[in-house]
Amino acid sequence: MLVLAAALWGGSFVVLKGALDVVEPSWLLGIRFTLSGILMACVFGRRVAATLDHSQLLAGIALGVTGGLGYLIQNLGLVDTTPGHNAFLTATYCVMVPFLHWAVTRVRPTLANVAAAVLALGGVGVLSLGGAEPFALRWGDWMTIVGAFWFAVQIEVMVAVAKGRDILVMTVVEFFVMGLVCLLYGVVAQPFPSPDVFAGVDFWLQMAYLVVLSSCICTVFQNVGQAHVPPAQASLLLSLESVFGVAFSVLIYGEPLTPQLSLGFGMVFGAVLLSELVPARRAA
Repeated sequence: MLVLAAALWGGSFVVLKGALDVVEPSWLLGIRFTLSGILMACVFGRRVAATLDHSQLLAGIALGVTGGLGYLIQNLGLVDTTPGHNAFLTATYCVMVPFLHWAVTRVRPTLANVAAAVLALGGVGVLSLGGAEPFALRWGDWMTIVGAFWFAVQIEVMVAVAKGRDILVMTVVEFFVMGLVCLLYGVVAQPFPSPDVFAGVDFWLQMAYLVVLSSCICTVFQNVGQAHVPPAQASLLLSLESVFGVAFSVLIYGEPLTPQLSLGFGMVFGAVLLSELVPARRAA
C-alpha cells in the first residue's frame, strides 16, 4: 500500500504538469481538494457525523491551511519547472522537519539531521549549476522549496493534533479547507478557467486521477499502511515518491536525465534517507 501510494503520488507530478497547461494552479487545486472532500465525506459520512467535534474541526482546519499553502505554492512553482525537479525539491521537507521541530520544542537535531541538511543543500547546488546562467535554479524551483517548508510545518501540526483524534475525520475537514484556501487565492489572483476546459475529456481524466487516486485512495493507503509498518520503513517507502516522480517525468514528460541532474537528485534522495533512517534506527 505504501509503495503504491508513493508511485501514484509520483505520477501525479506529470498529471499536474499537464493539467496546469490549461488551468491555473489555484483553481485546479481548489477543484481537486473540494471534490476529494466531497468523495471522502460520502464514503466516511457516518464516521464524520458520529465523531466530528469542535476539537477535530479546529485540528482539520490547521492541517488544511498549512497543507493548502504547501500545495498551492508547490504547484505555482510547477508551472516554471519540470515534474522531476518539483518532485525532488518537494522531498526536502523531510530534511527541514527536524530543524523546525527544534524551533518548536528545543529538541536539537542529530548529527545525521545536520549531515542530511548539508547533503540536501549540496544536491540543490548541483541542480542549480547547469545551463547558460551562472545560477540556474529557476523561480519555480525556489517556489517548490518554499512549498516544501509548508509541508514540513503541516507535519509539525499533525504531530501536535493527531493524538486522540480520528485521522480520517480530520482528513475530510482538511480536504475542504485546502480547497477553500486554493479557491480564495484563485478568486483574488488568478483568472477563472475557460468554460471550454470543463468540456474536455482530458481535464476530467486528470481530475479523476488527482481526486480518486492521488488524494482519496493514497490517503487511505498511507493511513492503513503506516498502522502496520514501522515508522522508519514507512518513511523510506513513502520517500520513493520523489524517485517515481523523476522516473515518470523522464519516461512520460520527456525530461532529459543528464549526469548532473542524476547526481543532484541522488544527493537530495540520499539526504532524505539519511534524515529519516539514521535517527529512527538509533531510537529503536
